[in-house]
Amino acid sequence: MHVRAYEQRDGPALWELKERFERELGALGGEEKSTDYDGKLTAEYRERYIEWVDRCNECDPGCVLLAESEDEPSATNTENEPVTSLAGYAFVLPADLSLIWDAAVLNELYVREGDRGEGVADALLEGALDHARGQDLPLDRIVLDVDGGNDRAGAFYRRHGFSNWGEMVAREL
Repeated sequence: MHVRAYEQRDGPALWELKERFERELGALGGEEKSTDYDGKLTAEYRERYIEWVDRCNECDPGCVLLAESEDEPSATNTENEPVTSLAGYAFVLPADLSLIWDAAVLNELYVREGDRGEGVADALLEGALDHARGQDLPLDRIVLDVDGGNDRAGAFYRRHGFSNWGEMVAREL
């Protein structure tokens, strides 16, 4: 497994992970949230998301990181190179958006289920922190939102030195 910067050609593979992320996140909130999250995963949303990622990456190269892993050592492509797939991704909002929280924002970090517990999230987080350290920030801090029902993610971030810094609330528009 290795971590590398997102490239525009990675859009379809990133979307596969983003879709899993959204479905898992929705499921944490019960049937209503799950239905809402499933409902937003339209072709239009997919196109908007990938275009947004491309724009973010263009203005802040490396803000989206991908973890690649070999599926099977024997799998090769037509050039006889090992076939890799994305095990996960991390998305730090571009520095221009740091004023949202006056800090770096870890927008998303996701590792597909079969690759959890293998150090993929640790590597992605370290890459995200390295990227954030290079941003011009009002505060030397990185913030993120963890779903209240996601105990595994909460424990992961606490293990990496994160602590509560306020509480996000939301309502329908």
